[in-house]
Amino acid sequence: MASSVAAAPTGTREKPRLSFWQIWNMSFGFLGIQFGFALQNANVSRIFETLGGTEIALYWLAAPLTGMLVQPIIGYMSDRTWSPKWGRRRPFFLVGAILASLALLVMPNVTALWMAVGMLWIMDSSINISMEPFRALVGDLLPSEQRTTGFAAQTFFIGVGAVVASSLPWMFTNWFGISNTAPAGQIPLSVKYAFYIGGAVFLAAVLWTVFNTKEYPPENLEEFEEEKRRTAGFWNGIRESFAGIFHMPKTMAQLAIVQFFSWLALFSMWIYTTPAVTSHIYHTTDTTSKLYNEGADWVGICFAVYNGVSAVAALLLPVIARRTSRRVTHLICLVAGGLGLISIFFIQDPKMLLLSMVGVGIAWASILSVPYAMLAGALPANKMGYYMGVFNFFIVIPQVVAGLILGFFTQNVFHGEAVYTLVLGGCSMIISGLLTLRVHDADDIQLPTADATIHTSSPGYDTTVESDPRL
Repeated sequence: MASSVAAAPTGTREKPRLSFWQIWNMSFGFLGIQFGFALQNANVSRIFETLGGTEIALYWLAAPLTGMLVQPIIGYMSDRTWSPKWGRRRPFFLVGAILASLALLVMPNVTALWMAVGMLWIMDSSINISMEPFRALVGDLLPSEQRTTGFAAQTFFIGVGAVVASSLPWMFTNWFGISNTAPAGQIPLSVKYAFYIGGAVFLAAVLWTVFNTKEYPPENLEEFEEEKRRTAGFWNGIRESFAGIFHMPKTMAQLAIVQFFSWLALFSMWIYTTPAVTSHIYHTTDTTSKLYNEGADWVGICFAVYNGVSAVAALLLPVIARRTSRRVTHLICLVAGGLGLISIFFIQDPKMLLLSMVGVGIAWASILSVPYAMLAGALPANKMGYYMGVFNFFIVIPQVVAGLILGFFTQNVFHGEAVYTLVLGGCSMIISGLLTLRVHDADDIQLPTADATIHTSSPGYDTTVESDPRL
């Protein structure tokens, strides 16, 4: 259903409430983005092992390094982009979708480990070009009282997309009889076909958002153009992007610590679930064996389950947040996720892993929405994309740390038992939940009316941030 966003009144910060279908259309592109990320998360470690890789965590460093470079720069550039036809964020959606779709077609056809690492770099960069502006779009278009709903809608599509994408190799094998094994050094056909479908869905879903969403123009075009001229230049953009980490609003700095521990847990899961499940539960490390590939396929099903749970949980988060607070909601969800990861150590029946994934799915729903909803209320409107990009550093930094230390812990402290790495990740997620209670959330202290403003005398209020939470 096509839908457009009415122009916001010029010269005011007020934003009209959007309808269900308007929020649906602006979020639908995340279905495709998550097809790409889910295929990457569930299958890239498998591809690395198939091609003879042993230092899996190090190979994954390609992904965060590209995110660290791409997201703040894309956010900076999209803040300074405006086209009456294409808007501010949508040109980046489109370019990223085209590049990511091509990368998804190439990835399962690589024939050497170095090619796989290089394609992960390219694929992750392309997905990030599309993803970062989607976060900023919620802050651009939605008033404060709808932001939790907007990020929850994105999380719903992330969950749906990941359920299908993570299950594709298993579905091709069990429903259509396509082989999930291949000779040494070759990618199974079931994995190849999954990536081909993912490339097509990625592009189609993002195109839906591009053609069915309209964006607000800058409030003052003359000031916008003057600011764009003043800060023009590629190197200036890079300098500004990375300088932002030293000039964060108070809420953003507090959320950064929360993000570090929660995403460290997630990366431990994405990197080590396949070796943990295949060795701890299926008792094999032979990547050419039928048993190993059954275990690897089951990991895809587990990832589908946690993403399915997250899609449902995302719909409940705004309700829970209204009854408690965003901080308490995030704490509850992260503790559930941490316990889910820890429980894998005690499991021997693969089917019981699905219960562990319920907790992980609840946490995933909150991680993808609640921190961004809290952050959006603390950011100036004219730098929404820029700060959302800088915020990505605190997803990237834990992945770099994961790449540098988790391999050491797994091999030297845990003696190759990857399941202990998942337990470590679970503990990290619980710590993240506890740290959420320290976060200053502007909307938690506003008056209980639609147009309430923040009490600037409230303890912990950061006077450097504007007092209108709708910004």
